Amino acid sequence: MTTDQDLTMDGQPATAVFAAKGIDVTTSKDQGVIKVVKRQGLDGERPMIGDRVTVHYTGKLLTGNKFDCSRDRKEAFCFNVGKGQVLKAWDIGVLSMQMGEVCTLLCKPEYAYGSAGNPEKIPPNSLVVFEMELLKFEGEMLTDDSGIMRRIKVKGDGYTNPNDGSSVEVHLEGRCGGRLFDCRDVSFIVGEAEDKGVPLGVDRAMDKMQKGECCILYLKPKYGFGSKGKPEYKIGPDRDIIYEVTLKNFQRAKETWEMDLTEKIDLAAGVKHKGNQYFKVGLYHQAVIQYQRIVSWLEMECGSGIEQPKRIQSFMLTAHLNLALCFLRIKEFSQVVDNCNKAIELDEKNEKALYRRGEARLLRNEFTMAMEDFQLVLRVNPSNRAALAQIYICQSKIKEHHEHDKKIYANMFQKFAERDTKFGKTKRRHDESMRSGINGEVGNKKSRRSQDCPS
Repeated sequence: MTTDQDLTMDGQPATAVFAAKGIDVTTSKDQGVIKVVKRQGLDGERPMIGDRVTVHYTGKLLTGNKFDCSRDRKEAFCFNVGKGQVLKAWDIGVLSMQMGEVCTLLCKPEYAYGSAGNPEKIPPNSLVVFEMELLKFEGEMLTDDSGIMRRIKVKGDGYTNPNDGSSVEVHLEGRCGGRLFDCRDVSFIVGEAEDKGVPLGVDRAMDKMQKGECCILYLKPKYGFGSKGKPEYKIGPDRDIIYEVTLKNFQRAKETWEMDLTEKIDLAAGVKHKGNQYFKVGLYHQAVIQYQRIVSWLEMECGSGIEQPKRIQSFMLTAHLNLALCFLRIKEFSQVVDNCNKAIELDEKNEKALYRRGEARLLRNEFTMAMEDFQLVLRVNPSNRAALAQIYICQSKIKEHHEHDKKIYANMFQKFAERDTKFGKTKRRHDESMRSGINGEVGNKKSRRSQDCPS
């Protein structure tokens, strides 16, 4: 049995303080999480669902026994709030806090460790108390390059999300520098949002959203309107933009496993055409999405008969070659090499794959490997003048690299020689000084001896 007489707050029993000063922060108002603010936070926004929050915490039983403390470990704790990654009481309590706030939460078992408790630490059906300090919070990053950050204002329903090819209905409000430039209801196909003037970042966030969700997306230029800007919206180049997006409804596209091979092959032709259209107008990221759909559909397929395997190989080869070309344009050279390698696995003498891999390696300063690729191109097609020109460039770069190395080593050796010479002179002066000192001492001894001895 736990009691409320051991744990105190401000010299009073904890339960009395919660009863007098506590605020029920649960949505159902069932007294499941009672909060007392110990130190007010900064005025401003509170965390939103999905935000990455950093907290310090101390957990105690009502007996006063401490069972966990981040400060004892000297390491703050991070999690995405409202995502079920932590105790339900934490999700509820932290969403009510401001930056820098310190509060204490009294949590019923159903919001904490439940009827099971925690072996050796927390008895079954225990009320627990957490002191929480909100150190910082930021939106959830949806991409590895931090180009899309999401903050959820209203949580959606269900457990499914749109996938590539889904039909979605959304409400959009776009802002740049505080100015509203876009406000509309629009429907589009995920992966093809550009057709409706919807930026890439909104398109790429769709597969993370649920029906009814309202979120704020902070988009870097790469995922917004890029280096061209959007003149019709009076947005200049390389501007960050913000979109508030509400997913009103969606219809998922068929997953790969739901389609038969004939359907995949028939769809691949249209998707390739769409990717080519995006490529021609410089929308390389959007083109990548289309070509990657072909790969996801067909990479595990073999086909039957004579025609199906040929068509599969043709689509796969084209998709990898086009992906390599797109990644060259957006300077993602590792992806270029990967896709060229896959194309070469399908056709080891493919001139385009060898040439594009050489280009990527040259741009990565892998001059010898690049030259080998261009030489392979010439074996396939001896009249490829572009490959011959690239070989000359590689030879020039290798020569420059060697000359640069020679200068570095020459300077290094010169410094070593100068240091050795300087060290030698210093050593000689030291040795001479030592010899001079020794000789002087011997001379004094001889002089003393001559004085001491009879003449």
